[in-house]
Amino acid sequence: MYWLAFGFSQLFFAIVVGGLAGSWSAALLGALAGAWAWWLLYAWQGMRFFRWAKYANTPPPFLLGIWSHLEYFWRRQQRKQQKALRVLEQDLQDLQSALQASPNGVLLVDELWRIVWLNQMAEEHFGLDARRDIGHILTNLVRSPDFCNYCTVADFSHPLEVQGRGSNAMSVDKPQLSVVVNEYGDGKKLLLSRDITILQKNESMRRDFVANVSHEIRTPLTIFAGFVETLQNLPLGRDEQLHYLGMMQQQTARMQLLVQDLLTLSRLEASPVPGLHEFINIHTLLVRCHDEAHALSSALAPDSSKAVHQISVCWVDAQGLQVAIPVPADAPLCEKIDGEVARPQCMGRVLAADQELHSAVANIVTNAVRYTPAGGRIQVQWRWQADGSAHFSVRDSGPGIAPEHIPRLTERFYRVDRSRSRETGGTGLGLAIVKHVIQRHGGQLLVESELGKGSVFTLVLPAARLQTPQALAEEAERKREREGMLV
Repeated sequence: MYWLAFGFSQLFFAIVVGGLAGSWSAALLGALAGAWAWWLLYAWQGMRFFRWAKYANTPPPFLLGIWSHLEYFWRRQQRKQQKALRVLEQDLQDLQSALQASPNGVLLVDELWRIVWLNQMAEEHFGLDARRDIGHILTNLVRSPDFCNYCTVADFSHPLEVQGRGSNAMSVDKPQLSVVVNEYGDGKKLLLSRDITILQKNESMRRDFVANVSHEIRTPLTIFAGFVETLQNLPLGRDEQLHYLGMMQQQTARMQLLVQDLLTLSRLEASPVPGLHEFINIHTLLVRCHDEAHALSSALAPDSSKAVHQISVCWVDAQGLQVAIPVPADAPLCEKIDGEVARPQCMGRVLAADQELHSAVANIVTNAVRYTPAGGRIQVQWRWQADGSAHFSVRDSGPGIAPEHIPRLTERFYRVDRSRSRETGGTGLGLAIVKHVIQRHGGQLLVESELGKGSVFTLVLPAARLQTPQALAEEAERKREREGMLV
């Protein structure tokens, strides 16, 4: 009530001044004049307060009485509102950031399908630009008949699958989208788009896989059933029976190999990543490759007396020094490296699951032997890289592979030449197994090929799964030092 006491004190002061000036009439006129002056002062300060409150972009004026209190409460209320507004703005920014980070496209439109807001993923899915297209009608920008019909019919009980435009309107590979529309407010709509290209590709691969497995098993079963019927219904001699039984055995072996590869793939997909506790000597691995390649090459020879391919195996250190792997496999020592006799373990070790890595290596080696014509060259090489990683490569002089086939080589049952693959006994799962194995070990499969000039299949193994010759030598030296200290 400070302002009321102050006002009355001013009025009393005016009356006293008027009384001292002379008569009671003069005192009354002085009191009226003081009252008017008081109300004029308050009116003037009130105008200053309202002018300041209206614009609120200048420092507050000097006010008296009630106006000073109003100015104080007004400023406090403004600070509260500004604080609440900053919190709301921060929440809105956080929400927009979260929507921008969403892997799905988010798009808001009003009741007339005008774009209100969209995130970056929606821009990529529909080929839009937020800075340019806000406020425009969505159905005029997305020129898809299926999408426009979906929006016009307004039956949003099921999602729509439609081809997107991509971030580049000239792009050849368009994403396949699943669009869901949810209505909210007064006719407003929320559109959610999801890229289902990978899902559709996986579903297509699943269908192809089932069809291919059925076909691969049906073919030998049909042959097998035909031979059984022949043996049951026809009087055949001993030699003819043995011939048909031998062919049945071949088809049985083919089905067994197919089932074995399918079980291998299933085991790879279901089992955990191999640990770092199982060691494979690189020398042992390379000698095994040589023996298997030589054995298969000999089996393909007409008289099975010698290999029909020139097979070489070598080891290359990080400085480029090349060492040929000795044959036979039971050779106690390797070639000399930098003037010192090196035992097998000095070539380094791989931290990998022995059965898995051997399966991957055997697949690319046997493929090289099967697809390389007689008299061709096959080179198996282990090459250390300067960063501690290594490349295991198999180079052949076979017919090569066309560029359009290379990206699909690791697909299950994919064959460049189906008739050729069946002649060589492949199941079409070998490179799929190789890819799974090397990825489980943190590496990758590289394929280089040119028609008429052969192919190179390379397994890239990371440094984390390798022990270099230098590391093994240092470890052996530390072990000797510890043993010497104990003695």
